[in-house]
Amino acid sequence: MLSTKSAEVVEATLPVVGAAIGDITPRFYDRLFAAHPELLRDLFNRGNQANGAQRQALAGAIAAFASALIAHPDQRPDAMLARIAHKHVSVGITDDQYRIVHEHLFAAIVEVLGEAVTPEVAAAWDEVYWLMANALVAIEDRLRAETAAGGDPAELWRPYTVVARYQETGDVTTFLVRPADGGPTPASRPGQYVSVRTRLADGARQIRQYSLSGSAHGALRFTVKREPGGEVSAHLHDHLHTGDTVELAPPLGDIALADGDGPVLLASAGIGNTPMTAMLDHLAAAGSPRTVVSVHGDRDQLTHAFRADLAQLTAKLPNATAHVFYERPLGDWPAERTGLVDLSTVDVPAGTTAYLCGPLPFLRAVREQLLTAGVPAADIHYKVFGPDLWLA
Repeated sequence: MLSTKSAEVVEATLPVVGAAIGDITPRFYDRLFAAHPELLRDLFNRGNQANGAQRQALAGAIAAFASALIAHPDQRPDAMLARIAHKHVSVGITDDQYRIVHEHLFAAIVEVLGEAVTPEVAAAWDEVYWLMANALVAIEDRLRAETAAGGDPAELWRPYTVVARYQETGDVTTFLVRPADGGPTPASRPGQYVSVRTRLADGARQIRQYSLSGSAHGALRFTVKREPGGEVSAHLHDHLHTGDTVELAPPLGDIALADGDGPVLLASAGIGNTPMTAMLDHLAAAGSPRTVVSVHGDRDQLTHAFRADLAQLTAKLPNATAHVFYERPLGDWPAERTGLVDLSTVDVPAGTTAYLCGPLPFLRAVREQLLTAGVPAADIHYKVFGPDLWLA
Protein backbone atom coordinates (compact mmCIF):
# COMPACT_ATOMS: atom_id res chain seq x y z
CA MET A 1 0.00 0.00 0.00
CA LEU A 2 1.21 3.56 0.61
CA SER A 3 4.95 3.80 1.21
CA THR A 4 6.14 5.05 4.59
CA LYS A 5 7.73 8.18 3.13
CA SER A 6 4.65 9.09 1.09
CA ALA A 7 2.38 8.37 4.05
CA GLU A 8 4.26 10.93 6.13
CA VAL A 9 4.03 13.55 3.38
CA VAL A 10 0.35 12.91 2.68
CA GLU A 11 -0.53 13.05 6.38
CA ALA A 12 1.31 16.37 6.72
CA THR A 13 -0.27 17.91 3.62
CA LEU A 14 -3.76 16.41 3.83
CA PRO A 15 -5.18 19.43 5.73
CA VAL A 16 -3.83 21.80 3.04
CA VAL A 17 -5.03 19.69 0.13
CA GLY A 18 -8.35 19.01 1.84
CA ALA A 19 -8.92 22.71 2.43
CA ALA A 20 -8.17 23.49 -1.22
CA ILE A 21 -9.99 20.56 -2.81
CA GLY A 22 -13.10 22.67 -3.32
CA ASP A 23 -11.02 24.96 -5.55
CA ILE A 24 -9.08 22.13 -7.20
CA THR A 25 -12.03 20.09 -8.49
CA PRO A 26 -13.73 22.93 -10.45
CA ARG A 27 -10.46 23.73 -12.18
CA PHE A 28 -9.91 20.05 -12.89
CA TYR A 29 -13.30 19.66 -14.57
CA ASP A 30 -12.88 22.92 -16.51
CA ARG A 31 -9.53 21.70 -17.86
CA LEU A 32 -10.85 18.21 -18.56
CA PHE A 33 -13.91 19.36 -20.51
CA ALA A 34 -11.96 22.02 -22.42
CA ALA A 35 -9.60 19.29 -23.65
CA HIS A 36 -12.28 16.61 -24.05
CA PRO A 37 -15.72 18.20 -24.59
CA GLU A 38 -17.09 14.81 -25.67
CA LEU A 39 -16.81 13.61 -22.08
CA LEU A 40 -19.29 16.24 -20.85
CA ARG A 41 -21.56 15.68 -23.85
CA ASP A 42 -21.70 11.88 -23.81
CA LEU A 43 -20.35 10.55 -20.51
CA PHE A 44 -20.64 12.87 -17.52
CA ASN A 45 -24.00 13.86 -16.08
CA ARG A 46 -24.46 17.48 -17.17
CA GLY A 47 -26.98 18.13 -14.42
CA ASN A 48 -24.57 17.04 -11.69
CA GLN A 49 -21.85 19.16 -13.25
CA ALA A 50 -24.11 22.20 -13.32
CA ASN A 51 -25.21 21.89 -9.68
CA GLY A 52 -21.74 21.00 -8.39
CA ALA A 53 -22.72 17.60 -7.00
CA GLN A 54 -20.13 15.67 -9.00
CA ARG A 55 -17.36 18.04 -7.93
CA GLN A 56 -18.30 17.58 -4.29
CA ALA A 57 -18.35 13.80 -4.71
CA LEU A 58 -14.90 13.74 -6.33
CA ALA A 59 -13.46 15.93 -3.58
CA GLY A 60 -14.96 13.72 -0.90
CA ALA A 61 -13.70 10.52 -2.53
CA ILE A 62 -10.11 11.77 -2.85
CA ALA A 63 -9.99 13.05 0.72
CA ALA A 64 -11.64 9.89 2.10
CA PHE A 65 -9.28 7.57 0.21
CA ALA A 66 -6.18 9.47 1.37
CA SER A 67 -7.47 9.55 4.96
CA ALA A 68 -8.14 5.80 4.85
CA LEU A 69 -4.60 5.11 3.63
CA ILE A 70 -3.18 7.14 6.50
CA ALA A 71 -5.41 5.56 9.14
CA HIS A 72 -4.98 1.98 7.86
CA PRO A 73 -1.89 1.85 5.61
CA ASP A 74 -2.10 -1.93 5.13
CA GLN A 75 -5.79 -1.99 4.14
CA ARG A 76 -7.63 -0.91 1.00
CA PRO A 77 -11.03 0.79 1.47
CA ASP A 78 -12.78 -1.67 -0.83
CA ALA A 79 -16.31 -0.72 0.20
CA MET A 80 -15.83 2.83 -1.03
CA LEU A 81 -13.98 1.69 -4.15
CA ALA A 82 -16.66 -0.86 -5.07
CA ARG A 83 -19.37 1.80 -5.15
CA ILE A 84 -17.27 3.98 -7.47
CA ALA A 85 -16.25 1.03 -9.66
CA HIS A 86 -19.83 -0.10 -10.25
CA LYS A 87 -20.76 3.42 -11.34
CA HIS A 88 -17.72 3.68 -13.62
CA VAL A 89 -18.47 0.39 -15.38
CA SER A 90 -22.14 1.31 -15.71
CA VAL A 91 -21.33 4.40 -17.79
CA GLY A 92 -18.41 3.02 -19.80
CA ILE A 93 -15.32 4.47 -18.09
CA THR A 94 -12.23 2.85 -19.62
CA ASP A 95 -8.79 2.17 -18.14
CA ASP A 96 -7.01 4.69 -20.38
CA GLN A 97 -9.17 7.54 -19.09
CA TYR A 98 -7.41 7.39 -15.71
CA ARG A 99 -4.32 8.88 -17.36
CA ILE A 100 -6.40 11.69 -18.81
CA VAL A 101 -7.88 12.40 -15.38
CA HIS A 102 -4.40 12.28 -13.80
CA GLU A 103 -3.06 14.85 -16.25
CA HIS A 104 -5.75 17.44 -15.62
CA LEU A 105 -6.21 16.75 -11.90
CA PHE A 106 -2.55 17.27 -11.09
CA ALA A 107 -2.38 20.35 -13.30
CA ALA A 108 -5.29 21.76 -11.31
CA ILE A 109 -3.55 20.94 -8.02
CA VAL A 110 -0.45 22.84 -9.13
CA GLU A 111 -2.57 25.78 -10.30
CA VAL A 112 -4.26 26.08 -6.92
CA LEU A 113 -1.42 25.24 -4.51
CA GLY A 114 1.49 26.65 -6.53
CA GLU A 115 4.89 26.39 -4.86
CA ALA A 116 3.48 24.28 -2.05
CA VAL A 117 3.52 21.36 -4.49
CA THR A 118 7.18 20.43 -4.13
CA PRO A 119 8.55 17.40 -6.01
CA GLU A 120 8.24 15.41 -2.77
CA VAL A 121 4.59 16.43 -2.30
CA ALA A 122 3.78 15.73 -5.93
CA ALA A 123 5.34 12.27 -5.74
CA ALA A 124 3.43 11.37 -2.58
CA TRP A 125 0.03 12.41 -3.95
CA ASP A 126 0.87 10.80 -7.26
CA GLU A 127 1.29 7.54 -5.34
CA VAL A 128 -2.11 8.05 -3.69
CA TYR A 129 -3.76 8.67 -7.05
CA TRP A 130 -2.32 5.59 -8.74
CA LEU A 131 -3.10 3.38 -5.76
CA MET A 132 -6.71 4.45 -6.07
CA ALA A 133 -6.78 4.35 -9.88
CA ASN A 134 -5.12 0.95 -10.20
CA ALA A 135 -7.39 -0.52 -7.53
CA LEU A 136 -10.43 0.79 -9.40
CA VAL A 137 -9.12 -0.55 -12.72
CA ALA A 138 -8.74 -4.03 -11.21
CA ILE A 139 -12.25 -3.99 -9.72
CA GLU A 140 -13.77 -2.57 -12.91
CA ASP A 141 -12.05 -5.14 -15.13
CA ARG A 142 -13.50 -7.90 -12.96
CA LEU A 143 -16.97 -6.36 -13.07
CA ARG A 144 -16.85 -6.11 -16.86
CA ALA A 145 -15.96 -9.77 -17.09
CA GLU A 146 -18.75 -10.72 -14.69
CA THR A 147 -21.37 -8.68 -16.55
CA ALA A 148 -20.08 -9.40 -20.07
CA ALA A 149 -19.81 -5.63 -20.49
CA GLY A 150 -16.42 -5.89 -22.23
CA GLY A 151 -13.58 -3.38 -22.16
CA ASP A 152 -14.83 -1.48 -25.20
CA PRO A 153 -17.56 1.06 -24.35
CA ALA A 154 -19.34 0.04 -27.56
CA GLU A 155 -19.85 -3.42 -26.08
CA LEU A 156 -21.48 -2.01 -22.96
CA TRP A 157 -24.67 -0.78 -24.59
CA ARG A 158 -27.46 -3.00 -25.87
CA PRO A 159 -30.76 -1.96 -27.45
CA TYR A 160 -33.94 -2.86 -25.57
CA THR A 161 -37.56 -2.61 -26.67
CA VAL A 162 -40.14 -1.07 -24.36
CA VAL A 163 -42.88 -3.65 -23.97
CA ALA A 164 -44.91 -1.71 -21.39
CA ARG A 165 -44.91 1.41 -19.27
CA TYR A 166 -46.91 2.09 -16.11
CA GLN A 167 -47.72 5.38 -14.43
CA GLU A 168 -47.03 4.84 -10.71
CA THR A 169 -47.75 8.43 -9.60
CA GLY A 170 -48.01 11.79 -11.30
CA ASP A 171 -44.23 12.00 -11.70
CA VAL A 172 -43.08 8.35 -11.47
CA THR A 173 -43.15 5.92 -14.41
CA THR A 174 -42.06 2.29 -14.64
CA PHE A 175 -40.68 0.90 -17.91
CA LEU A 176 -40.65 -2.78 -18.83
CA VAL A 177 -38.01 -3.60 -21.48
CA ARG A 178 -36.69 -6.69 -23.27
CA PRO A 179 -33.54 -7.12 -25.40
CA ALA A 180 -34.33 -5.97 -28.94
CA ASP A 181 -32.22 -8.78 -30.40
CA GLY A 182 -34.40 -11.42 -28.76
CA GLY A 183 -31.49 -12.66 -26.67
CA PRO A 184 -31.57 -13.48 -22.96
CA THR A 185 -32.11 -10.77 -20.39
CA PRO A 186 -29.01 -10.30 -18.20
CA ALA A 187 -29.13 -11.50 -14.62
CA SER A 188 -29.57 -8.97 -11.85
CA ARG A 189 -29.64 -8.87 -8.07
CA PRO A 190 -32.41 -7.14 -6.09
CA GLY A 191 -31.23 -3.62 -5.33
CA GLN A 192 -29.14 -3.07 -8.46
CA TYR A 193 -29.63 -0.47 -11.20
CA VAL A 194 -29.31 -0.15 -14.96
CA SER A 195 -27.72 2.69 -16.89
CA VAL A 196 -29.93 4.19 -19.57
CA ARG A 197 -28.38 6.11 -22.48
CA THR A 198 -30.54 8.38 -24.57
CA ARG A 199 -29.94 10.96 -27.27
CA LEU A 200 -31.32 14.38 -26.39
CA ALA A 201 -32.53 17.15 -28.69
CA ASP A 202 -29.09 18.81 -28.84
CA GLY A 203 -27.43 15.55 -29.93
CA ALA A 204 -25.85 14.74 -26.57
CA ARG A 205 -26.03 11.09 -25.48
CA GLN A 206 -26.57 11.43 -21.76
CA ILE A 207 -26.47 8.53 -19.28
CA ARG A 208 -28.46 8.07 -16.08
CA GLN A 209 -28.84 5.20 -13.61
CA TYR A 210 -32.28 3.94 -12.57
CA SER A 211 -33.00 1.25 -10.01
CA LEU A 212 -34.60 -2.01 -11.01
CA SER A 213 -37.93 -2.10 -9.19
CA GLY A 214 -38.80 -5.79 -9.27
CA SER A 215 -38.83 -9.00 -11.28
CA ALA A 216 -40.30 -8.88 -14.77
CA HIS A 217 -40.41 -12.46 -16.15
CA GLY A 218 -37.63 -12.27 -18.71
CA ALA A 219 -37.61 -8.49 -18.93
CA LEU A 220 -36.01 -5.66 -16.97
CA ARG A 221 -38.21 -3.30 -14.97
CA PHE A 222 -36.82 0.10 -14.04
CA THR A 223 -38.55 3.14 -12.59
CA VAL A 224 -37.95 6.82 -13.35
CA LYS A 225 -39.03 9.85 -11.37
CA ARG A 226 -39.35 13.07 -13.36
CA GLU A 227 -36.97 15.38 -11.54
CA PRO A 228 -37.27 19.19 -11.67
CA GLY A 229 -34.81 20.25 -14.36
CA GLY A 230 -33.92 16.62 -15.08
CA GLU A 231 -33.27 16.56 -18.82
CA VAL A 232 -33.05 12.76 -19.13
CA SER A 233 -35.93 11.88 -16.79
CA ALA A 234 -38.17 14.37 -18.60
CA HIS A 235 -37.10 12.98 -21.97
CA LEU A 236 -37.92 9.42 -20.94
CA HIS A 237 -41.30 10.42 -19.51
CA ASP A 238 -42.24 12.40 -22.61
CA HIS A 239 -40.69 10.39 -25.44
CA LEU A 240 -40.15 6.74 -24.44
CA HIS A 241 -43.26 4.71 -25.22
CA THR A 242 -44.26 1.12 -25.83
CA GLY A 243 -42.52 -0.19 -28.95
CA ASP A 244 -39.66 2.32 -28.74
CA THR A 245 -36.02 1.30 -28.39
CA VAL A 246 -33.65 2.46 -25.66
CA GLU A 247 -30.02 1.61 -24.87
CA LEU A 248 -29.19 -0.04 -21.52
CA ALA A 249 -26.02 -1.27 -19.86
CA PRO A 250 -26.06 -4.50 -17.81
CA PRO A 251 -27.40 -4.33 -14.23
CA LEU A 252 -24.79 -3.18 -11.72
CA GLY A 253 -24.60 -1.78 -8.18
CA ASP A 254 -22.70 -2.77 -5.08
CA ILE A 255 -25.73 -2.62 -2.78
CA ALA A 256 -27.90 -5.68 -3.27
CA LEU A 257 -29.91 -7.93 -0.96
CA ALA A 258 -27.62 -10.57 0.53
CA ASP A 259 -28.66 -14.17 1.04
CA GLY A 260 -29.24 -15.36 4.58
CA ASP A 261 -31.91 -16.12 7.11
CA GLY A 262 -31.52 -13.20 9.54
CA PRO A 263 -33.93 -10.27 9.91
CA VAL A 264 -33.96 -7.61 7.20
CA LEU A 265 -34.98 -3.97 7.48
CA LEU A 266 -35.76 -2.04 4.28
CA ALA A 267 -35.98 1.71 4.90
CA SER A 268 -36.70 4.27 2.19
CA ALA A 269 -37.99 7.74 1.51
CA GLY A 270 -39.59 9.04 -1.67
CA ILE A 271 -38.37 7.36 -4.85
CA GLY A 272 -35.77 5.56 -2.72
CA ASN A 273 -38.28 2.74 -2.43
CA THR A 274 -37.54 1.48 -5.97
CA PRO A 275 -34.64 -0.82 -4.95
CA MET A 276 -36.49 -1.72 -1.73
CA THR A 277 -39.50 -2.81 -3.77
CA ALA A 278 -37.21 -5.06 -5.82
CA MET A 279 -35.81 -6.59 -2.63
CA LEU A 280 -39.27 -7.12 -1.17
CA ASP A 281 -40.47 -8.61 -4.46
CA HIS A 282 -37.55 -11.05 -4.44
CA LEU A 283 -38.28 -12.13 -0.87
CA ALA A 284 -41.98 -12.59 -1.61
CA ALA A 285 -41.30 -14.61 -4.78
CA ALA A 286 -39.05 -16.92 -2.76
CA GLY A 287 -41.59 -17.24 0.05
CA SER A 288 -38.86 -16.21 2.45
CA PRO A 289 -39.45 -17.02 6.13
CA ARG A 290 -37.12 -14.20 7.18
CA THR A 291 -38.37 -11.43 9.44
CA VAL A 292 -38.78 -8.45 7.11
CA VAL A 293 -39.48 -4.92 8.34
CA SER A 294 -40.29 -2.34 5.64
CA VAL A 295 -40.29 1.33 6.58
CA HIS A 296 -41.12 4.09 4.11
CA GLY A 297 -41.55 7.84 4.33
CA ASP A 298 -43.31 10.04 1.77
CA ARG A 299 -45.05 13.36 1.44
CA ASP A 300 -48.55 11.89 1.15
CA GLN A 301 -50.47 8.94 -0.25
CA LEU A 302 -50.56 10.32 -3.81
CA THR A 303 -46.78 10.77 -4.04
CA HIS A 304 -46.13 7.29 -2.62
CA ALA A 305 -45.08 5.12 -5.58
CA PHE A 306 -45.56 1.35 -5.12
CA ARG A 307 -47.99 1.92 -2.26
CA ALA A 308 -50.16 -1.02 -3.35
CA ASP A 309 -47.08 -3.17 -4.04
CA LEU A 310 -45.85 -2.64 -0.49
CA ALA A 311 -49.12 -3.90 0.97
CA GLN A 312 -49.44 -6.84 -1.44
CA LEU A 313 -45.85 -8.05 -1.13
CA THR A 314 -45.87 -7.71 2.65
CA ALA A 315 -49.04 -9.82 2.79
CA LYS A 316 -47.30 -12.62 0.87
CA LEU A 317 -44.56 -12.98 3.48
CA PRO A 318 -45.24 -14.88 6.71
CA ASN A 319 -43.03 -12.67 8.91
CA ALA A 320 -43.22 -9.22 7.35
CA THR A 321 -44.51 -5.88 8.57
CA ALA A 322 -44.75 -2.49 6.85
CA HIS A 323 -44.64 0.95 8.49
CA VAL A 324 -45.45 4.05 6.43
CA PHE A 325 -44.89 7.66 7.50
CA TYR A 326 -46.55 10.55 5.64
CA GLU A 327 -45.46 14.12 6.26
CA ARG A 328 -48.83 15.55 5.22
CA PRO A 329 -51.32 12.68 4.91
CA LEU A 330 -54.48 13.30 2.93
CA GLY A 331 -57.41 13.55 5.30
CA ASP A 332 -59.72 11.11 3.56
CA TRP A 333 -57.13 8.32 3.38
CA PRO A 334 -55.89 6.21 6.29
CA ALA A 335 -52.36 7.00 7.42
CA GLU A 336 -50.42 4.82 9.81
CA ARG A 337 -48.01 7.50 11.03
CA THR A 338 -47.62 11.22 10.47
CA GLY A 339 -44.27 12.98 10.20
CA LEU A 340 -40.77 11.88 9.28
CA VAL A 341 -39.55 8.30 9.59
CA ASP A 342 -38.82 7.53 13.24
CA LEU A 343 -37.42 4.08 13.91
CA SER A 344 -37.77 4.51 17.65
CA THR A 345 -41.45 3.64 17.07
CA VAL A 346 -40.57 0.47 15.11
CA ASP A 347 -39.42 -2.86 16.52
CA VAL A 348 -35.95 -3.52 15.07
CA PRO A 349 -35.13 -7.20 15.71
CA ALA A 350 -31.72 -8.24 17.01
CA GLY A 351 -29.38 -9.35 14.24
CA THR A 352 -31.00 -7.08 11.63
CA THR A 353 -29.27 -6.25 8.36
CA ALA A 354 -30.53 -2.88 7.13
CA TYR A 355 -30.74 -1.45 3.61
CA LEU A 356 -31.42 2.27 3.20
CA CYS A 357 -32.22 4.42 0.19
CA GLY A 358 -33.39 8.01 -0.03
CA PRO A 359 -32.17 11.61 0.25
CA LEU A 360 -28.96 12.18 2.18
CA PRO A 361 -30.61 13.79 5.27
CA PHE A 362 -32.91 10.76 5.50
CA LEU A 363 -29.98 8.35 5.22
CA ARG A 364 -28.04 10.10 7.94
CA ALA A 365 -31.02 10.30 10.29
CA VAL A 366 -32.08 6.67 9.83
CA ARG A 367 -28.53 5.38 10.13
CA GLU A 368 -28.19 7.21 13.45
CA GLN A 369 -31.50 5.74 14.62
CA LEU A 370 -30.34 2.24 13.69
CA LEU A 371 -27.05 2.67 15.53
CA THR A 372 -28.99 3.84 18.58
CA ALA A 373 -31.17 0.72 18.24
CA GLY A 374 -28.05 -1.43 18.43
CA VAL A 375 -27.58 -2.33 14.76
CA PRO A 376 -23.81 -2.54 14.03
CA ALA A 377 -22.48 -0.08 11.46
CA ALA A 378 -21.22 -2.98 9.34
CA ASP A 379 -24.81 -4.22 8.95
CA ILE A 380 -26.18 -0.91 7.65
CA HIS A 381 -25.97 -0.55 3.87
CA TYR A 382 -27.04 2.58 2.05
CA LYS A 383 -27.74 3.51 -1.55
CA VAL A 384 -27.84 7.04 -2.94
CA PHE A 385 -29.08 8.30 -6.28
CA GLY A 386 -26.51 10.37 -8.16
CA PRO A 387 -23.06 11.27 -6.81
CA ASP A 388 -22.32 9.90 -3.36
CA LEU A 389 -22.12 13.08 -1.28
CA TRP A 390 -21.95 11.25 2.06
CA LEU A 391 -18.14 11.47 2.02
CA ALA A 392 -18.23 15.06 0.86
